[in-house]
Amino acid sequence: MKKLLCMILTVAMVLSLGCFAFAETEIEPVTLVVYSPGNETSVPTKAIIEYARLVSEASNGAITLDVHHSNELGNDAEAIESTRMGTIDIIFAGTSGFTSFYEPAKVLDLPFLFDSAEQAYEVTNSEIGEKIFANFEDFGLVFLSEGDNGMRHISTTNRPINTAEDVKGLKIRVPESQLYLDVWTALGATPVALALPELAPALANGTAEAQDNATYHLVANATYDSIKYFSNINYMWMGCTMAANAATWNKLAPEVQQILKEQAVAAAKYSFDTIAEDNETATKVLQDAGVEFNFEPDVQSFKDALGGDEYYARYAGESWFDQDLLDSILAVVR
Repeated sequence: MKKLLCMILTVAMVLSLGCFAFAETEIEPVTLVVYSPGNETSVPTKAIIEYARLVSEASNGAITLDVHHSNELGNDAEAIESTRMGTIDIIFAGTSGFTSFYEPAKVLDLPFLFDSAEQAYEVTNSEIGEKIFANFEDFGLVFLSEGDNGMRHISTTNRPINTAEDVKGLKIRVPESQLYLDVWTALGATPVALALPELAPALANGTAEAQDNATYHLVANATYDSIKYFSNINYMWMGCTMAANAATWNKLAPEVQQILKEQAVAAAKYSFDTIAEDNETATKVLQDAGVEFNFEPDVQSFKDALGGDEYYARYAGESWFDQDLLDSILAVVR
């Protein structure tokens, strides 16, 4: 009886090992094009390079991600459109580039929604993130994960900023986005919408007296020569969305989809960690350049000046605004 039991156990072990071996080899080799418009040193590009490594490792080399970057396949808008068409299989680009046609993601552009980038990661890579991008497939895309592009702060050429009172009348450069213009107008500043290449000259000649940017962006974009003061107000978070072409995605085997999805979230976390490190490095560069930092400004004064969460109600009539979605985010972060 003991011999029989041993034989049964041995056969069972062999069968289970065989199944495991089969499971490891059953993924048919597949190659997919993954793209970030940024250069090789940009965080999104570093993230997709890491993504390719993670996917290869998780699939034992069966899934190859052919990495492209540095405008090889077009700028953000062009590359997003190419992904929708299927020329690019997977893209990792600024979330703002998707909001031109996918309005629900505009909720992530609301001011003081997140207190930190860490909070943004937890929210956007949860069921809430899936809810935000639930209808992505209507536009030819599948949402994979949400990475980081930095928390926006304020830096100035002529005055330190500690409270909301300090920004009144301040000529601050903002991206060409209505939500950004609305915030600074409501705070009593004078927002100036300028494209990024126009920023450094504007700060130098006084057309702008301030900028709202992530710490590492000032160094990466070389827009700090005229900057004297920096305040960490965490007023706006910027995301990077990883998305796949829907038609390509739906042809992939479930086990391939699972690996791509799981490792996309891991790559997104990598982007958050990398930006956190880059912010520390950039802070040192700026301090060495003579920039004075205020790491603990009165952030609450800015929130109060806007009217707290009631500020968001001004967008209730907009087609992209979803109160239930906003409430689900606020329930986690407040």
